[in-house]
Amino acid sequence: MKREERLNHVLDLLARHGKIDVEQIVEQLGVSAATARRDLDSLAAASLLTRTHGGAVSSTVAYDLPARYQNDSRDDEKAQIARAAAAMVRPDMVVGLSGGTTTKAIAHELGMRQDLIGEPGRITLTVVTNAVNIAGLLAVRPHIRVMVTGGVLNARSYELVGPMAQAALGKITMDLCFVGVNGLDPRLGPMVSDEMEAAVNELMVAQSRDSYLVLDSSKVGTRSFVILDTANLTGMITDRQLDAGQLAALDAAGLKVLTA
Repeated sequence: MKREERLNHVLDLLARHGKIDVEQIVEQLGVSAATARRDLDSLAAASLLTRTHGGAVSSTVAYDLPARYQNDSRDDEKAQIARAAAAMVRPDMVVGLSGGTTTKAIAHELGMRQDLIGEPGRITLTVVTNAVNIAGLLAVRPHIRVMVTGGVLNARSYELVGPMAQAALGKITMDLCFVGVNGLDPRLGPMVSDEMEAAVNELMVAQSRDSYLVLDSSKVGTRSFVILDTANLTGMITDRQLDAGQLAALDAAGLKVLTA
């Protein structure tokens, strides 16, 4: 694993747990304790974390994670959804990813796909995203071309939104896209917390041949601020914890449900 990739993994672990120790890094990344300590020292020098005896904690100087990324207790479900979504991707596709923890997990799965690595210098996958953290995660993969939309950064979701983001998406087409949401009411539809985010998500769906909402089952039955148009959606991918009533309501709403 390359150094840049290791550092991203360390920051991901820190974002999930708020603190991390050398032993966790050794176990999770399969590196030596000395390498783990050097990586922590490098991140501390960049003010991305604060070193402690034997580990590190989130740095108050570096950043406050948006609420969408804090205290995520559904990691297993999101990982299952991510694997199912990534399995739909074939070499040479153009794939769209909105912001969110589940779409970030999909990006991680795509980055780890050995079958997507071709001959040196060959691009085997193009990812279009308006999420700067997803772009950063995939930037270390030379076989993946990353297109970032541009726009104004929404600090709550790491997403670029606004007219520039919409203009960029309006000039391309995608084979497949995955869109994260904050909630899904079977009667009203999927929802996000920001109207500009909603506009970008809807355009990403409209420009894709196939499009899927990706969300864990805890979001079904919850509401957010802005309702997304579902006319162009192919379906949704979620985990297996939906009950029969929820599945029936989603089917009545015309949403094709795939469970991971």
